[in-house]
Amino acid sequence: MNSSAAEKIAPSHEIGRSILALVAGMLTAIILSLGTDLGLHAVGLTPPLGQPMSDPWLMLAAAYRTIYGVIASYIVARLAPNRPMQHALIAGFIGLVVSIAGAVATWNSGLGPHWYPLSLIVLALPPAWVGGQLREIQLRSQTAASTMP
Repeated sequence: MNSSAAEKIAPSHEIGRSILALVAGMLTAIILSLGTDLGLHAVGLTPPLGQPMSDPWLMLAAAYRTIYGVIASYIVARLAPNRPMQHALIAGFIGLVVSIAGAVATWNSGLGPHWYPLSLIVLALPPAWVGGQLREIQLRSQTAASTMP
């Protein structure tokens, strides 16, 4: 295979790995969030699905979704073929768009206060940055360790 053919294959391979990294991170966030939601409902700690939730439970949901956002973004950055922070921030931007769509879709539902969907919008990008930063710190420490005599 000549070098130009190899150069054409490599970018598409990286795009595929980038997409897989984003999908893996998003699935992680979805599975963790929905799993926690359903678990809390199943043990009776939160109201049945479709019923309004109180502010303390919504604060808890915002908190664990933020933590799950860090974990998911780290996974995206870890699996990314290159530029881990950029990948993590793209995942955060996708989360931002989904949060905005969710806020629009549920705004007049009467299932909870407006602060909750707004908090998800505000909290979409910071966890993505933290997850990407964790991966970059990890990469720097690995590089430093490999260059030590």
